[in-house]
Amino acid sequence: MTPFTEITGTAAPLLEKGKPMSNVDTDMIIPKQFLKTTERTGLSKGLFYELKTLADGSPNPDFVLNKPEFGKADILIAGENFGCGSSREHAPWALADQGISVIIAPSFADIFHNNCYKNGILPVRLPVDVCEKLAQQAGGSNHIFTVNLETQTVTAPDGEVYSFDVDPGRKSNLLQGLDEIGASLQAEGDINAYEATRKVSMPWLETAR
Repeated sequence: MTPFTEITGTAAPLLEKGKPMSNVDTDMIIPKQFLKTTERTGLSKGLFYELKTLADGSPNPDFVLNKPEFGKADILIAGENFGCGSSREHAPWALADQGISVIIAPSFADIFHNNCYKNGILPVRLPVDVCEKLAQQAGGSNHIFTVNLETQTVTAPDGEVYSFDVDPGRKSNLLQGLDEIGASLQAEGDINAYEATRKVSMPWLETAR
């Protein structure tokens, strides 16, 4: 994965009736017909397919990511319980393929939240009222936000700064661009030393294989 330190870019507000959209499930993020591949590329075509596509197959001009100013957004602002539903990892794959590096929401479904970290996406939890305020700003004339993982802050277009919490281990992995396997390999020397000691102290385990 690419190390994540700071993102300064466009934030797209995913809205419903003027408020950040809540309970966005993984089937909405990427419908089942796009799950036939195990490749992580090319999935952006299915991202929010039912929202961004009209009945005749043409692009929905009212959907936020179809608008020119948000087509290359780095940040997505949404409502509570983002990523609920099935555990499909294609959901963060599709968001990453679109170029989304940060999702700001009041809460996330647990499995989706974990899958974001595994795929280099930073899920930022902020209070409901703050998310509503940020979504409103993102929908204005200035859509540029800064998210800094080292300082754990979100800087809005008006200059106000909001702090967020993040697990120290996951923060370290993102800063270094490590997935779980990569993080494990950081201890490769200790693992090899243990294996060498174990072969001497418990040789019967070798013959039991």
